[in-house]
Amino acid sequence: MKAFVFPGQGSQYCRMGLDLFETFPEAAALMERANTLLGYRITDIMFSGSEEELRQTKYTQPAIFLHSMALATILGRKEIAMTAGHSLGEYSALCFAGAISFDDAVTIVAKRGELMQNAGLQNPGTMAAIIGMPDSALEELLAEAREAGIVQAANFNSPGQIVLSGDIAAVKRAVELAPSKGARMAKELVVSGAFHSPLMKPAEEELARALAGIEILDAEIPVCMNAVAKAVTSADEIRKNLILQLTSSVLWTQSIEAMVQGGITECIEIGPQKVLQGLIKRIDKSVTTRGIDTAADLQAQL
Repeated sequence: MKAFVFPGQGSQYCRMGLDLFETFPEAAALMERANTLLGYRITDIMFSGSEEELRQTKYTQPAIFLHSMALATILGRKEIAMTAGHSLGEYSALCFAGAISFDDAVTIVAKRGELMQNAGLQNPGTMAAIIGMPDSALEELLAEAREAGIVQAANFNSPGQIVLSGDIAAVKRAVELAPSKGARMAKELVVSGAFHSPLMKPAEEELARALAGIEILDAEIPVCMNAVAKAVTSADEIRKNLILQLTSSVLWTQSIEAMVQGGITECIEIGPQKVLQGLIKRIDKSVTTRGIDTAADLQAQL
């Protein structure tokens, strides 16, 4: 059984989606639709913007969403039994699964990016990747680092790869302590805020208000959601989990494990880069992975 998985923030690259725009009229129409809905040309930032501009959360999120949806719309749902997305990618998954319309999803993704960027300014924080540390050492590391402030696991990306998020002092303390807990590497990430931590609370409240203003339907394909690591189709559960997601950990490892238990044997990454393919290989080597990112990839698939 096949699943589509959708990447999140960090997968963006300059000129992303340009070949899709030039090759596929359906992709171009979808992208122009997004430009209209957003009130500015996100495609200009994707196709010719600087790396720095593209890295701004308020632009990164709609850009990655749009790249993924241009591909997914052309590919269609045939033979896809389940879907999931990493953080921002969850919105692509839900749009693909018919739970949120494209117009609403573009608007809400842009709003989410803006809110997260603003929350990062309001409650300055940071994130760090901890590589090669046994999961059993996590609680001890967090307990000691919390003496310096708020810190929690933001992403369980794959066994031995956890991202922490929180107050700058607490995250820096965790990075210092991590080698003594068995980590092979610990480094602070270049981010504009402490995503998936309590420091995103201001964004969570605003996002809940924005989500209340859009229609969410039951998903036509089960979506394995980040905050709960289980397949969800109920509109009410989807709404609740999307709000929860901003301040909760992204349970990616647990989500892939749940999908495999649900019968998934192949995961196809739809969108920029190959981040999720690498993570999935480390979670379960039995899962076949591939990706569709460029116009050439899409043509080969079709």
